[in-house]
Amino acid sequence: MKKFCLFLALIAQGAYADPTLVINANVITVDATHPDAQAFAYENGRFIAVGTNAQILKLKGPDSQVIDLHGMTVTPGFNDAHLHPQTIFDENSPYYRVWLGSDKVKTMDELVAALKRKAAITPPGGTISGYGYNDVTLGRHPNRHDLDKVSTTQPVIITHGSGHITVVNTYVLDQAGITKDTPNPPGGALDRDPDRTPNGVIRESARGLLAKAHNGDNEHSHIPHDAELQGYMNCFRQYSAKGITSVGVAGGSPVSFRLYQELRDEGNPVRVGFMFYSQYYDKVEDAGIERGFGDDRLRVTAIKNFQGNSLSGRTAWLSEAYSDRPGYFGIPPARSQEQLNADFLKWWNAGWQVATHSNGDREIAMVLTAIENAEAQNPRPDARWRIEHASVMNQSLLDRAKKDGVILVFHSYIWEYGNILDSYGAQRLKMMWPYRTAIDMGIHVAGHSDSPISAADPLLRIQDMVTRKGQDGIVRGGNQTVSIDEALKAWTLDGAYATFEENIKGSITPGKLADFVVLAKDPHRVAPDTIKDIAVEATYMGGQKVYTAPPRAIAMTPQPPLNYGDGDYGDGDEWENNNAPW
Repeated sequence: MKKFCLFLALIAQGAYADPTLVINANVITVDATHPDAQAFAYENGRFIAVGTNAQILKLKGPDSQVIDLHGMTVTPGFNDAHLHPQTIFDENSPYYRVWLGSDKVKTMDELVAALKRKAAITPPGGTISGYGYNDVTLGRHPNRHDLDKVSTTQPVIITHGSGHITVVNTYVLDQAGITKDTPNPPGGALDRDPDRTPNGVIRESARGLLAKAHNGDNEHSHIPHDAELQGYMNCFRQYSAKGITSVGVAGGSPVSFRLYQELRDEGNPVRVGFMFYSQYYDKVEDAGIERGFGDDRLRVTAIKNFQGNSLSGRTAWLSEAYSDRPGYFGIPPARSQEQLNADFLKWWNAGWQVATHSNGDREIAMVLTAIENAEAQNPRPDARWRIEHASVMNQSLLDRAKKDGVILVFHSYIWEYGNILDSYGAQRLKMMWPYRTAIDMGIHVAGHSDSPISAADPLLRIQDMVTRKGQDGIVRGGNQTVSIDEALKAWTLDGAYATFEENIKGSITPGKLADFVVLAKDPHRVAPDTIKDIAVEATYMGGQKVYTAPPRAIAMTPQPPLNYGDGDYGDGDEWENNNAPW
């Protein structure tokens, strides 16, 4: 009540005039001091009051707009803390990539047929590309022999759902000069036929070998700038339609940062927190860019680096062997502990937040050691180190993360990848993305989709956290389920905390940015398995409506990740859209 009266006094003094009023709503504020409300008001892009209908209506001025939501639910705008925006194009576009997810492609014949349809509309010399295949659903990984059925005269390149495994046809192997004599590089591997000839399945850092095959003169190898901008804008509008108002772009270059500046200036409906890939650190430093550079529409947040591999690609480095592959522990990181320590200390001393991709428990232990080394040499309060994904955990790692003040940006994609995760075994699943244990310990967590690894659909991801149930109906790691309120907080206020922005967004609180979502139903009042079906009726960023549902709202089932433009992606991809080898 004191907070409301304070803002009422400010209005009387002329600090605000004729605010917009939202009434008759079920407001989930994610503000512990005032968790529920009927109404709120905003002006000049920020919330100014939260309370009852009667309280808010007192603020009505002659030019106030009154929005009556007739009992619909409002939450803060969703914050996807880690994803990889991609260009989205129509299926008839030469830049369209074929979606190969298990909801669409369940057999190798279906995969080949889908790529052949793409080949039929691909200009000569152009790349035939697809993404998102699930090797468990298919029974194995596709290989060059499968892709040669699509074409032997032009590039065919597809990626696994993890984004960490690329498969190419013989044409690409030849262009890249990859032969049976090509060794596995550190941190990567080439799968091989019985005679040792690479079979086209290329894992982790070995994908860098494909850069030798890039034909810079191929007119279809790059997306024209105007088309690229439009493709990215299509992507961000898709995010907005799912209620997302903020994202963390988990890696980019100075070139891509300039592209995001253009998107902001063109009216991007989503706020962007931008992480620079660590390989661009020297260029960023030379340009004088520091953490926090930008504004509330586009802000530089962290240095993004990798120490480890993929969970869904089953290349993560583990302390115990994979349950279905005795003697296989994954692929070790290419970087030693000594080098990791030196890199962390350099970035830390320069004042950066460091966000590190790491999935396997052995990888995560190395990251924590590097954090502890940097902290010991140069103590700094409230550092908010981030570990991205932090998939295979144990109690010892959680204890260290708590002590070190680390934010764990956990996955929640059991819905899509439950059948792959079974290879880790039931015991590890009990501590995979341990939201319940971490929250109970007081560790800061944040939610993310890692799109397009899993769909950038916060309600589906929240359902995943609440139920831990896959599409097959099987619960995996049910001991780590959380409440709806905890999941909502991970996708709103905790996402803001992960970028030092909890004081300006993440809850419906006076003074914060007026980012909010209108939902057709309250997630608390539907069956947990149907949270994903709640329709997003409208999305507001800074008080401006940036998405409106079709006139007749219908419950929507989750869609596969949309068709993204050329370029690799994922929870560990080091290449950008325009720098991919094809």
